[in-house]
This record gives sequence, structure tokens and C-alpha cells, in this order.
Amino acid sequence: MSFHVYNSLTRRLEPFVPLEPGVVRMYNCGPTVYNRPHVGNYRAFLFADTLRRWLEYRGLRVEQVMNITDVGHLTDDGDEGEDKLEKQAKKEKLDPWEISRKVAAQFFADLKALGIQPAKVYPKASDHIPEMVEIIGGLIAMGHAYEVGGNVYFDVKSFPAYGRLSGNRVEELDAGARIAVREDKRNPEDFALWKSDPAHIMKWETRFGPHGFPGWHIECSAMARKHLGDRLDIHTGGEDNIFPHHECEIAQSECFTGKPFATYWMHSKFLQVDGGKMSKSLGNTYTLDDVAARGYSPRQLRFALIRGHYRAPLNFTWDAMKDAASSLENLDDLVVRLRRAAKGEAAAEPALGAELVASARREFEAGMDEDLNVSRALPGLSALRAAVLENKLGAATAKDALDFVTAANRVLGCIAVEEELLPADIEALIERRQAARKSKDFQESDRIRDLLLAQGIVLEDTPKGVVWRRK
Repeated sequence: MSFHVYNSLTRRLEPFVPLEPGVVRMYNCGPTVYNRPHVGNYRAFLFADTLRRWLEYRGLRVEQVMNITDVGHLTDDGDEGEDKLEKQAKKEKLDPWEISRKVAAQFFADLKALGIQPAKVYPKASDHIPEMVEIIGGLIAMGHAYEVGGNVYFDVKSFPAYGRLSGNRVEELDAGARIAVREDKRNPEDFALWKSDPAHIMKWETRFGPHGFPGWHIECSAMARKHLGDRLDIHTGGEDNIFPHHECEIAQSECFTGKPFATYWMHSKFLQVDGGKMSKSLGNTYTLDDVAARGYSPRQLRFALIRGHYRAPLNFTWDAMKDAASSLENLDDLVVRLRRAAKGEAAAEPALGAELVASARREFEAGMDEDLNVSRALPGLSALRAAVLENKLGAATAKDALDFVTAANRVLGCIAVEEELLPADIEALIERRQAARKSKDFQESDRIRDLLLAQGIVLEDTPKGVVWRRK
């Protein structure tokens, strides 16, 4: 297979080879459902969706799992602080379970709006307590974890490979750097597998006591193993997941199973906003509703977030959204023009432009095979638009080009490839404009044209009549 990915574990581009021929087992770190995800979160989720779509384009079956963290994620990402859900529940004066259900429902609505394909399963952490307890018990029995006063910690020094993903060597970690210092730990670097707190609202009675709840990291190990088995092909997340979350996942999973956890680790870069960090205090943690309020659709946002390379910095601005919307409009226009050319509405020879179509396909596939380099893949589509504008594609090649663009959109997921029928009132307006033009009433013709444009319908007069497209 020609697909190469950048593996965060080895820090190099590698050919992708699944453990089982034809099947990919992929785990994506999903949302912590204490607050509605923002556009920064969706960069990571859209990257995972694009990855899945490209694997399927290449003929592989993808077993995709994305978790829902509804308990255990503490505010300092380590062992201390409040559970993020409980903190939000106190703020809103609601039950944390109600918060998680509300935010999860909004998350799934956002996924649908963005055209993100449903995963095989979206496991919730709170539904997998027995699986977590099983792994924790096994780690204790094997000497990789220890119990202290109802808390259970992973002994980092029992796993010599700890730090291989992030590059953080145990002996060089500063005490308290994202993993909290506690007197009951053997080593400052040890991380919590299970916590005990009578005041915690979301808690379970287990062999470790009556008031326990899981640490953040153990959840993903348990859910991945439950739904995908001991070994994964690909594990993804944002770059902030590398340490401590993914580093800790590797340690506990590999110590428990005795097998490599994931072959390939892939991480998307943070999304910047106006050249700086996204934060609630700056008021720039935009949701899909904020994007819609500025006049942009979810598919335009999708295109804006995927058209740059997932490992390259991406700066979200409203000017960038405007540019993305314009570029996507050109791709929509490409489809309209190819459809017309395929119907023989151009004067070109039927087979003219075959090499242009083949070149565009090669460029698209080469870009995507190069670690999902969407920015390298897109110029081939732009070249096709230039060719059809210059009447360089005949009917047969235009049909091939349309088939290719439709296939490419199964990866991109944002081009308007379906032929749209106009409502009767819009059709009537177009006919009235044509009648006005025929009678040389150009003032009325221009008035109707502007009226249609205000409704997002762009008209183009051609030798074979008027054609329309969505703006």
C-alpha cells in the first residue's frame, strides 16, 4: 500500500500496514462532555474522519471507535483538581449525568452537521467500570500498580519504555509537571488508575472501596480493549493528548497485555485563533452556532479545518473562513460545469482532456497518500476547473472527471456533488428573467438577477441558455 503516515511514536513517515490485511482498528480520543466542543476540538475530530475516509477510499474496512469521557477527567489533567463534569454541574446547578447527556447530544448533532461519519461505537467511560477494574487488578497482581488508602497508582518505574512517545524521560520529569505530587505515591511521576473520594458525586463501589472513580487514562485503555482488542492499528488525538494521556495509556495497556498497544500514533496540531491561543477568557472558543451566526455553514467550516495539513499550524480567522467559503464555492462550481459538459453542452471533442483528468487524480491520491496532505491533493481539482472553464474537456472526459470528483468528495465530505432541483418559485423567476431579456427589458432582467443572487442563486448566460449555481 502506498499510504504513508507520520508516526508520533517513531517520529518518522512510515508505510501504513494494518495488523490484519484489509482491516484497520482505529481508536480516536473523543470529547469530555462537560461543555460543548469548539472549533479547535473539531479540528482533531475532522482529522480522524478524513483519515478514516481515506483508508476506506483505499479499500480498507475501518473499525473506528471514539470514546465519550463522562467521568474521571480532572481539571489539571493529572491526579488532582475537580472532575470537569462535576465542576460544570456545580456551575450550572445540574446533575453531572444530566450535563453529560446534554453535551453528548449536542456533540452528536454537531458531528452530523459537519458530515463526520458515525464511528462503529461511541463508548462512554461510565459504562466500562468493570473493564477498568479488571485491568487495574491485573496491573496490581503483576506489580505494575499499587493500592494506597483506596487510591491505585501506576508505578511508572516498572515500565522502562515510559516516555518513548512524548520524549519525556522519567528521571528528567519535574515533580508536579502535569502529574501531581502526593505523599502516598512511590514516585512523583506515578499516575492514578483509581481514585477514592466520599465527596465525589460520580462514584462506584468496587474491590478498592465504596467511593471510587477512575483516573482519566485508564478509561481509554479499557474502552479500546473492549471494542477493538489488545492491539490497535491507529490511535489518534490532539497534540495535547501526547503527554500525559497517551503516554500513560501505552504504559498501562502494554503492561497488562504484554503486547504493543498501537502501531501508529497520529496527532493533530492545535488550532490557533487570530494567531493566538484559543481560550474562554478571550471569548474565542467558537462553536458551530458562532460560525453560523457569522453566515457560514458547517460544510464550509469542515473545508476550512481540513484543507491544511493536520500536522501544520492552522490559524482560524473570519477572513480565513471567507477564503475557504470562496474556494469551496469554486469546487461546487466545478461539479456544475462538469455535469453540463458531461451532457454534451460543450463544443469540445468527447475524449479531449483525458490526461488532465488522469493527472488530477494522480495528484489528489499522491497528496492524500503523503500523510493526508490535503493541501497537496487539492490543486488537481483546481486544475480541472480551469480546464472545464477553458472548454478543454469533452463529454466523455467530463463524465470521468465528475466520477473522480465525486470519489474525491467521499474523502473531503464537503463539496456539493448532488444534482439539485430548484424550487418552483425560483424556476419561475429564472423564466421571468429570460422573458425580460428576450423583450430587451434589461432593467427588469437585472432586478430579477439581483433578487436571485440575494437568495444565493448565481446565473450565467451561455450560448446554450442560462445556467445557475448556488453561491
